[in-house]
Amino acid sequence: MIDVRGLSKTFEDRKRGKIEAVKSISFEVHKGEIFGLLGTNGAGKTTTLRMLATILQPTAGTAVVAGHDVSAEPAKVREHIGYLTGDTNLYTRLTPREMLTYYANLFGLSKADRLAAIERVAKRFGLDEFIDTKIGKLSTGQRQRTSISRAVIQQPELMIFDEPTAGLDPISARHITEFIREGRSGGVTLLFSTHYLREAENLCDRIAIMHDGEIKATGTLAEILSQTGTEDLEQAFFSLADPQAAAAT
Repeated sequence: MIDVRGLSKTFEDRKRGKIEAVKSISFEVHKGEIFGLLGTNGAGKTTTLRMLATILQPTAGTAVVAGHDVSAEPAKVREHIGYLTGDTNLYTRLTPREMLTYYANLFGLSKADRLAAIERVAKRFGLDEFIDTKIGKLSTGQRQRTSISRAVIQQPELMIFDEPTAGLDPISARHITEFIREGRSGGVTLLFSTHYLREAENLCDRIAIMHDGEIKATGTLAEILSQTGTEDLEQAFFSLADPQAAAAT
C-alpha cells in the first residue's frame, strides 16, 4: 500500500538555514497491516505523513501510495486515503453533523449514502450525544472523535493518522484504538505516528523507529528486539534514539 524510497524533506529557515526534517528514509507498509512510526516530538514523523498525504512536496526520493506517486498523482492518492492531522482544525461554528455532511459532499456521496455514512460514524465514535452541538463547545476528546469521523467518512482503504490519541482521555483514546484494530480486521491498512511506546507495542504489526529525521530500525517487535539485542521496546527505542541514556541505565 505504501512504498517509500529515499524520501527527504528540507525546509529553509531565515535564521537557521536549511533544516533536514526527513533524511532519505525508506520503508514499506503492507496491505491490511497496522504500521507505526514511533519517535519523539521533532523526529520527522509528521513531516513524513504529510508528504505521504500529498500535503507537502518531497525534496527528494519517491513515495507510492495505493499505487500512485505522491508527486505525480496527488489527486489519485487522496482518493484512496483518510488523513488525520495532528491538529483537529475543525470549523468551530459548525456542528459535527454539518461538518460531516460537508465532507461527504466533497467526496461525492449521494444523499442516501451520505446519511448512511454519517449514521455509521456517529454510532462508531459515539457522536450522537453531541452531533448537533457547535464544535467550538466540544471537549478535546469529542473534537478528536469528530475529526477521525471526518477522515473516514468515505471508508478509505488506507488511513494515515498523526498521533491520533495524543492528549486524549482514556475513553476517547479507547474509541480510537478499538477502531484501529477493527480496521485491520476489515482489511484496511493503517499508518500512524505515535510517541507512546505502549501504544506502538499493543497495536502495531510492524514498527519503524524514527529519530532526527532518520529511520533507525524497522520490523516486527521481535525483529527490532533482535536487531538491538534488547528485551523490550523501551530498551530498543532508547538504544536507537538516545544511546548515551541507554548506556547509563
